[in-house]
Amino acid sequence: MMRRPAYVLSALALLVFAIQLVPYGRRHANPDVTREPDWDGPRTRELFARACGDCHSNGTSWPWYSFVAPASWLVQRDVEVGRSHLNVSEWDHEEKLGEEAADLVRAREMPPWFYLRLHARARLSPEEREALATGLAATFGTGTAPHHHEHDAP
Repeated sequence: MMRRPAYVLSALALLVFAIQLVPYGRRHANPDVTREPDWDGPRTRELFARACGDCHSNGTSWPWYSFVAPASWLVQRDVEVGRSHLNVSEWDHEEKLGEEAADLVRAREMPPWFYLRLHARARLSPEEREALATGLAATFGTGTAPHHHEHDAP
């Protein structure tokens, strides 16, 4: 009876070691910034960097667990998917969700709940959430917030 738990623990340890050999999720790259959007102000940029930047820019902070499988696989996939939808560090490429960003923030779909559990700095107060959403609407021109330029009619 006592040998079974030891066998199970040994098998689990071997499995954890073996999955570390999978070559996905540990080569974290933060490519150069080619161009950022014309932010409506520094506050929007700061809130975006704090709450969204790890997945939607080339300035990802890679925590220790992003180097250990299987967590590394999930983190790598989340960053790849996030950057493919919206990457404010490569604004010279076609963006797919830029105009939806304010709506996703307001609906509390972004940042996702599972990200917030591990990243306390990304948690926004209701006022910060609204400031970010309003700033994103102004930056990306979604029309969900006042957005006036000097050349716009009053």
